[in-house]
Amino acid sequence: MKIQSVEVLIIDLPTVRPHQLAMHTIVTQTIVVACLKDEEGREGWSEVATIGGASYGESTPEAIKVNIDKYITPLLIGKDPVHFDKILYEVGKQVRGNYFAKALIEAAIIDLAARAKEVPAYELFGGQINSALPVAWTLASGNTEKDIEEAKELLHQRRHNIFKLKIGKGDPNKNVEHVLKIKNAIGNNARITVDVNQAWDEDTANYCIAALQDGGVSMVEQPLASWNHEGMARLTRRFRVPIMADEAANSIYDAFQIAKHRAGNSIALKICKAGGLSQTKKVAAIAEGAGLGLYGGTMIESSLGTAICAQLYSTLPELKFGTELFGPLLFKDNLTLNNITYENFEIVIPDGPGFGMEIDKEKIKHYARD
Repeated sequence: MKIQSVEVLIIDLPTVRPHQLAMHTIVTQTIVVACLKDEEGREGWSEVATIGGASYGESTPEAIKVNIDKYITPLLIGKDPVHFDKILYEVGKQVRGNYFAKALIEAAIIDLAARAKEVPAYELFGGQINSALPVAWTLASGNTEKDIEEAKELLHQRRHNIFKLKIGKGDPNKNVEHVLKIKNAIGNNARITVDVNQAWDEDTANYCIAALQDGGVSMVEQPLASWNHEGMARLTRRFRVPIMADEAANSIYDAFQIAKHRAGNSIALKICKAGGLSQTKKVAAIAEGAGLGLYGGTMIESSLGTAICAQLYSTLPELKFGTELFGPLLFKDNLTLNNITYENFEIVIPDGPGFGMEIDKEKIKHYARD
């Protein structure tokens, strides 16, 4: 059962429409997949996604691959995947940082270990608490009427009743006006949240959040730069609407500082940011102990990465703000033979051995970089 080989591939997957953030517009999402094989020929697969290469965080797809190939792989060969916490502890002593790379490797090890035991991966994390989770959708056409029409149609389909708007790019006042028109059009039939992606200074945030709060927006995500804990704490004290830390909430150490200084009253979980599933559970525990709300975040993964996130999030007792695991719905194609199910405003947690997804190796080959 010992790990025999490690392969890492960079894949570029096209989206069905542009997906606009403050720092980047996604038309092709770059993801990194890993395949680990054991001595019996079993395979464990995993995925992390990046946004705009280096525009979101410090880990680029190329850096993830080269650091795993050169520095992490030698530490994995011959190890028993059942002891994934021990393996990652040993990796961490020799490889600093590189959270995305560690998350990718850990998930592949866990998939391999769970498949060897013929159980879903969530059973290795205490078991499933929720079999389905609320899931948000990002309205991103940039046109108010089109966004309203899309939101109403998705409500009619019972696919989403939480809608996020990315408002960090362009004129903040016009963006707030755009959000409030959508909120007024759909009323109390859905929750509206906004994500600023660190784009505002504190003066802009004070003005805009006041208008958003009065207009009934239910959450404001990362309005200030990730380093500005004091500013985030002031906003959290001033407003009733929850202020969520995302780019500021990476490692367990970040989560502790946010909780200690109240630099936000909720945290967006992302497995790749924390450095793996085990570390994400620790971040969630810190937040729970401090009374912070949790959100099951996404880096816009494909079906494989979404299944990894969904299985881990299903082991948490409460995600106050639901999840954002809509990634597979944004892509023109799929890297797995089976699909993620969305129904009744929720994502259904994949079942089956490992993370419950069967890899389409022809699609992997087709979209992989040379």
